[in-house]
Amino acid sequence: MVQILDTTLREGEQTPGVYFDSHIKLAIAEQLDVIGVDFIEAGHPVVSNEVCDAVKNIAQRNIRAVIAAHSRSWKKDIDQAISCGVGFIGIFYCVSEQRLNGVFKKDLKTAIAQIAEVIRYAKQQNPNIIIRYTPEDTVRSEFNNVIEAAVAATKAGADIISIADTTGFMVPGTERNMYDYVRKLKTALTEQNQNPKIAVHCHNDRGFALANAIDAFRAGVDIIDASVLGLGERAGIVDLAQLLTVLKIDFGVENNWNLKQLQELYNLVSEHSGIAIPVNNPVMGENAFTHCAGVHTNAAINNPLHYQSLDPNSIGREMRISLDHMSGISSLKYVLKKIGETELNDDLINQVLEIIKSVGQKGKIVRREELKIIINLIKNKNNKEIIQQVA
Repeated sequence: MVQILDTTLREGEQTPGVYFDSHIKLAIAEQLDVIGVDFIEAGHPVVSNEVCDAVKNIAQRNIRAVIAAHSRSWKKDIDQAISCGVGFIGIFYCVSEQRLNGVFKKDLKTAIAQIAEVIRYAKQQNPNIIIRYTPEDTVRSEFNNVIEAAVAATKAGADIISIADTTGFMVPGTERNMYDYVRKLKTALTEQNQNPKIAVHCHNDRGFALANAIDAFRAGVDIIDASVLGLGERAGIVDLAQLLTVLKIDFGVENNWNLKQLQELYNLVSEHSGIAIPVNNPVMGENAFTHCAGVHTNAAINNPLHYQSLDPNSIGREMRISLDHMSGISSLKYVLKKIGETELNDDLINQVLEIIKSVGQKGKIVRREELKIIINLIKNKNNKEIIQQVA
């Protein structure tokens, strides 16, 4: 069964301008645990004392998920992570010739020796800790280098090898697709008598993060990284809500994920990251289950499946009808019923609809509270006319 690692608190904080205070990080971690992710990457402890304290605070809580820390391939990073009490350390080091020669000024043999030494050191400090090794920018690195490093890492004690599409380079349906890469890596490691778990970390630079993650799932990957709102470097990574929804509903993954808690989590992260949930965001966006055009709304009211392929109730949401310049009588009557206004005659309904269309032509939506105001306005107007006529 595929496992999910949420990295909102680590990768997500690499979104420009995003920082979560310690108490908010704890609240996010606890909400992620309610939803049921398997791993929570709480941060990179050496970044700052504040981050270190937050990771330690989360690791000390009674959270079911395994708490993870990010780490460079340095012993001091390992010491800092171990001191936080985490159960998982993600170690990264690039093995591409270009980076080794141009940035680190090291050859592959020296780099691999350092990687293996650090992993052995981490296991010596805590034999039960889960170690993930990531060849940074895996998919653009020389494949033989990746295999050599992965084999050495596994022999040194790494439990997981992560395929990092660091730049969102992979494209489904092309020669550089994630499905083939996962299969190729698994086969190569098996041939070396190594069988670590395989993880993927997919960036969204080309808009294919979710598609690449699903390709990886189909190829038999064990762990998929994601974040709330897809937060992360540049265009971010796989969106958590979309990933969980597709895996559970479309691929029938057996799990205990509580998708009905996603909205609370997304609202929390959105508020404290300062990043709004896009209205057209799949699954979590305000418009994801909102119908507008008259033909759509009339059909959806009769049978939501006419214009919905997902049941909003499965993720704790509901179908909504938008009231604007596109609205018709059926849309209005549907919303009137929702707010308990079932006694309006046809004349009043037509008057309300006329105002709604007028407001909609200004590029606005009439929400339920405003609809009540419009109804009261028309009722009062008509009552005054009746009183004047009687007088």
